[in-house]
Amino acid sequence: MSKKYDYLIVGSGLFGAIFAYEANRKGKKCLVIDKRPNIAGNIYTKEMEGIQVHQYGAHIFHTSNKEVWDYVQQFAEFNRYTNSPVARYKDELYNLPFNMNTFSKMWNIKTPKEAKEIIAKQIAEAKVENPKNLKEQAISLVGKDIYEKLVEGYTEKQWGKRATELPAFIIKRLPVRFTYDNNYFNDKYQGIPIGGYTQIIEKMLEGIEVRLNTDFFADRENLTAEAEKIVFTGMIDEFYDYKFGELEYRSLRFETETLDEENYQGNAVVNYTEYEIPYTRIIEHKHFELTEQNPDKTVITREYPATWKKGDEPYYPMNDEKNNTLYAKYKELADKEDNVIFGGRLGMYKYFDMHNVVAEALKCVQEELK
Repeated sequence: MSKKYDYLIVGSGLFGAIFAYEANRKGKKCLVIDKRPNIAGNIYTKEMEGIQVHQYGAHIFHTSNKEVWDYVQQFAEFNRYTNSPVARYKDELYNLPFNMNTFSKMWNIKTPKEAKEIIAKQIAEAKVENPKNLKEQAISLVGKDIYEKLVEGYTEKQWGKRATELPAFIIKRLPVRFTYDNNYFNDKYQGIPIGGYTQIIEKMLEGIEVRLNTDFFADRENLTAEAEKIVFTGMIDEFYDYKFGELEYRSLRFETETLDEENYQGNAVVNYTEYEIPYTRIIEHKHFELTEQNPDKTVITREYPATWKKGDEPYYPMNDEKNNTLYAKYKELADKEDNVIFGGRLGMYKYFDMHNVVAEALKCVQEELK
């Protein structure tokens, strides 16, 4: 008996939606399911007070891959937003990434020569020859002042461990620029879709059956029986019932509130780098849009990192040596599957940015449908 669908796509985020869109264009019948009440996965945006709110954290699209940039332009017009976060340490404000604006504020200097001399002196004083942990690695790259004010607390909150307990390879290099340039990304193309990200996924999934509030694992047998193949973008270890053990993930918690003022912090993203403040950053969503918006209201979100445990939402994989070794065992099983394709951050257990996900999804669907 023939199956009802060619593909059951588990997850309506970027990877799943691109696969469904491309497969549908080739005449394949797809069913997309998502356990959340909304499509678009972590790039879901929702309008509040006339402001597009990034429900699951700030998402800034950036890439140097013209093919990827041209591809997403089909679905929305992007603005020219440039990511220029500000770091707040106690009552001091610094520009990111580390650049001459940062160094000028920190040391009251003006020239790249002065900045290089201070950093070199601090690195020499640290006398770290073979960094054994993240703290030693970071100090050996940027010196003590930048490490203590702008790296240590933020990184420890993000990973849920002290810097001395984290492996050195997590910070193989830190971006240091000796120019007055606050543009965080070096990529050629950068922006945010005018009107938010959700519209992109809506257009991709037009004409495709979508079932929300549908947990694959709650009805696995029946859902699997409906389709020839599965495209799975959830956690690969959960797919295999954690048979080799649980992979580690980091989770996030968001506190969003509407304020009766026009402008709360003057920037879309402000990082809080001291350890004692429990959130890593505050996002003020209206600053992503670059247009006149509600003059009486603003919406902010505090982002708290959290240790992941079963039942929590996993946001990104912990790609350290231990977890990558465990993932390799699951990958070996995945490679033997004839009817299951794994994709996205959780399915491939890799910290992808959006442009990476687009490239991986296009590569995957082209290979599948060639």
